[in-house]
Amino acid sequence: MAKTDPLLTPLTINGLTIRNRVVSTPHAPAYADDGMPAERYQRYHEEKAKGGIGMTMFGGSSCVSTDSPSVFGQLDVSGDRVIPHFQRFAERMHAHDTALICQISHLGRRTTWNDGDWMPVIAPSRIREAAHRGFPKEMDAADIARVIADYAAAARRCKEGGLDGVEVLQNGHLLSQFLSPDLNLRSDDYGGTLENRARFALEVFDAIRAQVGSDFVVGIRMEIGGKIEGATSYADSIRYANMLRDAGAVDYLNLNIGRPDHNYELSHYGVPSMFQKLAPFLTNIAAFRHEVDLPIIHAMRVVDIATARHAVREGIVDLIGMTRAHIADPHVMRKMIAGEEHRIRPCVGAGYCIDRIYGEGEALCLHNVATGREATIPHITPPTDGPARRIVIVGGGPAGMEAARVCAERGHTVTLFEAGAKLGGQIRIAAQSRARRDIIGIADWLASEIEILGVDIRLNTYAEHDDILAENPDTVIIATGGLPDTEYFEGGNLCLSVGDVLGGHPVEGEVLIYDDNGQHQAPSLACELAERGGIDIAFVTPDRAPAIEMGASNYPRYLEKFHRGGVRVTPDYRIARVQRDGNGLRAAFTSDYGGPSIEMRADHIIVEHGTLPLTEAYDALITRSANTGVTDMAALVEGRPQPSASNGFTLHRIGDAVASRNIHAAIYDARRLALGL
Repeated sequence: MAKTDPLLTPLTINGLTIRNRVVSTPHAPAYADDGMPAERYQRYHEEKAKGGIGMTMFGGSSCVSTDSPSVFGQLDVSGDRVIPHFQRFAERMHAHDTALICQISHLGRRTTWNDGDWMPVIAPSRIREAAHRGFPKEMDAADIARVIADYAAAARRCKEGGLDGVEVLQNGHLLSQFLSPDLNLRSDDYGGTLENRARFALEVFDAIRAQVGSDFVVGIRMEIGGKIEGATSYADSIRYANMLRDAGAVDYLNLNIGRPDHNYELSHYGVPSMFQKLAPFLTNIAAFRHEVDLPIIHAMRVVDIATARHAVREGIVDLIGMTRAHIADPHVMRKMIAGEEHRIRPCVGAGYCIDRIYGEGEALCLHNVATGREATIPHITPPTDGPARRIVIVGGGPAGMEAARVCAERGHTVTLFEAGAKLGGQIRIAAQSRARRDIIGIADWLASEIEILGVDIRLNTYAEHDDILAENPDTVIIATGGLPDTEYFEGGNLCLSVGDVLGGHPVEGEVLIYDDNGQHQAPSLACELAERGGIDIAFVTPDRAPAIEMGASNYPRYLEKFHRGGVRVTPDYRIARVQRDGNGLRAAFTSDYGGPSIEMRADHIIVEHGTLPLTEAYDALITRSANTGVTDMAALVEGRPQPSASNGFTLHRIGDAVASRNIHAAIYDARRLALGL
């Protein structure tokens, strides 16, 4: 395969040989320990090395200066205390023959003053960034000299730390702010012409080369194109890249589209979400490639081996980034080499990884719960160290399928009952919205895996307690999910659920969507109805804005579709009751903030308020089970085995059968429980 597959051909850049063409590009998963890449951070990247990746690039936006504090969990490379961490990290990765490069940056205006050392935000000009909201000080000559020295010192630390190279992040950060005409209004030697606007970057790279030498890999992540008015033009990007090449400043280009200054640009260009098509910008990269003679890296929603192979084979790129693909499955390359491409866990573009960085402060994959938890949750399931058990699982949604998959991998005999005609549960309903159609990949992958593993799958079977007990189980896992909770207020029985409508219930005329959840369900339905056309949509929420739990990877695209589809949003109002009004319905709302009560009429009212657990099967088995249906929570959290029973079967429930949560929580429940059986 190595002789014929372009992805397995080694590549040498400035003396560094990378064993294959697949890389993970720099990002900040927010796993740092006091700004350092310590054990958790290193394990996360080491798993990709074990999985066969050619190079992993880490430290997205690692901060070089005290006035560039972390705002999304970046590393701190502004002092020598990082060097021992780099050295341990490099040793760890090189043991797997995987190259390691750190990305460094000064964020300029793309940070905040009220964190870290509380230093003023600096930038080429006093132009505020909408996303991070600081009012910057215009950099003077002393600032410029100091920051250039900080870049060079950070690069030196990368070399002394035994890394294979350093990448400077331009995209939206300080170098970009100097280069972009809309952000650089200076009239000195650093403003005006392209040569002047590029001066700062060229001086940064001169200083870096003076520290690391000509034989150390130095790259740049830079933007081309995008939609921001007045930003660096495509033609200037080509001229600038050739200036870097001619100066010997960089050994490769890592190309992005657009700047992440605005959250819409980030979700559309910087980190394309599930709303965007797969590999949307390869044509742009191919065109740029013809203009600049430097090795090219590109990673923007390249999630499958076939696309990656095409990009390398056709000479579009030299190295292809599959970054989020490796968050979903760090063993992409190992499986490909083994002829098991069909078993690669897919990235579905849900953006959960990125959204959590800005919300909860750490990246997690929506459906690979081992990512970021490598110390406690193995990516490769170990076999059971006890006797094989007969395990019955009721429910074929994500929780039930994950439990079946892990139990089967451990060597247990597994029977899975599913009441419906297909596996997938609520995922299958959610995927009926065009905004979330790719999410079906989670259900499809799990269904394929449990079939490969020989799980006894019984569809169209509403399992009652006698059906379950007839299997003579050692363990029963209830993963029956829940039903939409629409009747928690007066007249709720008159309303529809999101699942009703996505499942095919017709709606027309005036539609009111009430969202008391804040996740994807209600916004995705509003977008779906808006795309169908001919429906007047009102969206009401007690939150201060729609999609309140969504991060920068998702909510900008929902809001875009709201605006374009004419969805009228009323925030800050809580539903009180619904009653019939002629052929339609009338809803009354109250305000938590003292606003006047209001009423709204619609032909249909759709309510999203999570789910109520389906517990009929669980309730029927509690008294017959040896553990009375109680899961040992301490054992679950600490990764210890669940107590076994010699006098009957043990009973557990997981996912939404316990409480309304999300896909990640359901799969995490299942993985932890199954590893303890």
